[in-house]
Amino acid sequence: MQIIRRPILRGSLRPPATALTIGNFDGVHLGHRALLKAVAARAHQDKMLASLMTFWPHPKQYFATAGSHVPARICSRRDQWQAIAACGIDQLFAISFDRQLAECSAEQFIEQYLVQCIGVRHLVIGDDFRFGAKRRGDFEMLRVAGKQYGFSVESMQSVLHATQRVSSSQVRKALFQGRFDEVEALLGRPYAISGHVIHGRKLGRELGFPTLNIRIDDKQSPLHGIFVVDVCGLGAIDQKPLPAVASLGTRPAVEQGGRFLLEVHLLDWSGQAYGRVVKVTFREKLRDEAHYDSLEALKEQIARDCSQARAYFTKRQEGSSYVEQR
Repeated sequence: MQIIRRPILRGSLRPPATALTIGNFDGVHLGHRALLKAVAARAHQDKMLASLMTFWPHPKQYFATAGSHVPARICSRRDQWQAIAACGIDQLFAISFDRQLAECSAEQFIEQYLVQCIGVRHLVIGDDFRFGAKRRGDFEMLRVAGKQYGFSVESMQSVLHATQRVSSSQVRKALFQGRFDEVEALLGRPYAISGHVIHGRKLGRELGFPTLNIRIDDKQSPLHGIFVVDVCGLGAIDQKPLPAVASLGTRPAVEQGGRFLLEVHLLDWSGQAYGRVVKVTFREKLRDEAHYDSLEALKEQIARDCSQARAYFTKRQEGSSYVEQR
């Protein structure tokens, strides 16, 4: 998948024919995936490029004022873009949402971005899509503009799960409450975070529980706490998930006002992993983060967390064996 950060006006040069959808696609949930796959199917049928235009930061984050609520990011750009590529998208227009774009009228957006820069021939949008300054643009405006500029417009209905519309807000709520079975149902895949392993303070090693430290690029995460996880991406055993315990947050147990970090203690693996990209898949929440009066108390709690994690994986393995026997 090609990443295009600054689409250019092509003047008299006609852009390649493109099937396009537009949106933030945070989480790339089942509703997003339905849109993306519809775009990919139409593009490949008519020999066009399957494309997505998305924005960073989220427009709500750009317009946020002091004290206002900003939606927590469900996933990083790395994880978001990998999930988008898996849906068959050929090119991703990753547009910086800035003042110029915020003040762009709906009419200008259609002419400059969709027609002149991208070369849209078929546009697929969600049933609640709005665009342009003051959100004036809608499906009807796009339909009329399509007749003028030569592109077709298709609106897709929302995808439902348990009679409710699948949305990023619904995914955030389920993540916040640690309901990972529901998260997986909404996303169509288990929830995971990937990133580079970096050097940390080595405190876990001193306590007897060495960790992989993974930098998170957004403090506004819907997840905080201690979790049962499994990990992929460590050398020759990339394809075998390894059982682990993870801490995601600011680590109040060891410092105040610390940076947001994902720390993972692998239950049955040791070795050097600095610089590697690993994927951490979340399975169950054990508890919230907490402060401890001593390192000894923290050590005892980590041992209990590891014991609970081992019990989780043993139960899961027994359940898997039972299904295989049947």
